[in-house]
Amino acid sequence: MLRLLRSGAGISGATEYGALPSKIRAAIARQQDGSERLIGWIQLAILTSFAALYAAAPKTAPSGSEFEPVPVFLGVYFLFTCLRLWMAYKTSLPAWFLVVSIGVDTALLLGLIWSFHLQYGQPPSFYLKAPTLLYIFIFIALRALRFEPGYVLLSGLVGAAGWLAMVGFAIMGEAGSTMITRDYVVYLTSNSVLVGGEVDKIISIIVVTAVLSVAIARARRLLIQSIFESSAKEDLSHFVPEGVASRITTAEGKLPTEDREATMLFADVENFTRMSEGLSSDETVETMNEYFALFSDSVEKNNGVIIFFQGDAIFAGFNLPADNPGHATSAITTALEVRQLLKNHTFSTGKKLRARIGINTGVVTGGVIGAKNLSSYTLYGDQVNIAARLEQLNKKYGTDILVAGRTVALSDRRRFHFEPKGSEIVRGRTASIDIFTPSLASRRRGQQPAG
Repeated sequence: MLRLLRSGAGISGATEYGALPSKIRAAIARQQDGSERLIGWIQLAILTSFAALYAAAPKTAPSGSEFEPVPVFLGVYFLFTCLRLWMAYKTSLPAWFLVVSIGVDTALLLGLIWSFHLQYGQPPSFYLKAPTLLYIFIFIALRALRFEPGYVLLSGLVGAAGWLAMVGFAIMGEAGSTMITRDYVVYLTSNSVLVGGEVDKIISIIVVTAVLSVAIARARRLLIQSIFESSAKEDLSHFVPEGVASRITTAEGKLPTEDREATMLFADVENFTRMSEGLSSDETVETMNEYFALFSDSVEKNNGVIIFFQGDAIFAGFNLPADNPGHATSAITTALEVRQLLKNHTFSTGKKLRARIGINTGVVTGGVIGAKNLSSYTLYGDQVNIAARLEQLNKKYGTDILVAGRTVALSDRRRFHFEPKGSEIVRGRTASIDIFTPSLASRRRGQQPAG
């Protein structure tokens, strides 16, 4: 029996299942335990319905006999179902118990059907006409709730074998006489046995079992594949932006580059070398991780994406790779929020940090670049370089945030005040750009926005 279960696990991708992270396997195991409890309640509901139908039906026990076998089988099955349900709530049912449970379920159902000829004083072939056989399909289908085809296969094969035994007993049940007929009318109007009809029932059980098992196996394989892809995207999102990770895991072939106007934000810790003096390497890393987390929260809250961390530097993009129509406003809002957060925040190592930030807007290219076995997502183009240069120019102007004129023009001018700082020819360019330092407009009441 256990070999059958292992073969059923094989068609459902047991190897892939074993490769799943332990937390995923634990979550699936919890779902399986819940399925067993659900199976128990459904069986109890079926049993209760069957008992109610039996109680409402007229009794036709043979004369002189007070023994009614049907209530006996119903009572035994009720006790077993309650025991199984209690165990399902107490612990995870082991494989051997599930195998025994399938055998007991089938044996009690077929035993109940077998008892009909005693209950009604008829030859054994009488019970072959009982529509109660249809319940065997319900029991097979219930095993599908575990999402493991091995148990469905076992349930179906046990049911088919049990019914075959029932047919054999019915044929041999009348000593000295044959109950077999080839006449369909005789079969329907008497206690005769039509072998072809019983074979059809067995074939139906086997075919339904096979189809259901294959369907579960395919669905299980798709589920595992989906979990793998979701896990891969989650792991990848630690190294590239989440939107890019989603596109990489679903893309067919090379991920295409994209040109779009976006706002770039470069940030660096002011006097980083001096700040790290007196700190151990672990304390420096702890401080920077706390700083990066604080900065990242603000970027994400304003619909931006961290492109990379490098040393103490941060590069964030707005409107690439994630869409953000108000990218200029979002970037400036992030810079002002970070300025205020750092002003009010003392790090766990007792340090206070101040960041220099440069912001520029322009058309850039976004895409995955690198070698065959090592690549990363980035934004590149001349406009990116301008944002980096603006961050450095804060030293010259004694500011902590500098914004290019194009960013100012696209931002929500009602929210900010921009103090002009003149024009600057940044390194690597021949044309000058207008630069500003921003603040919240509410803090500059009575003044008009620049420009």
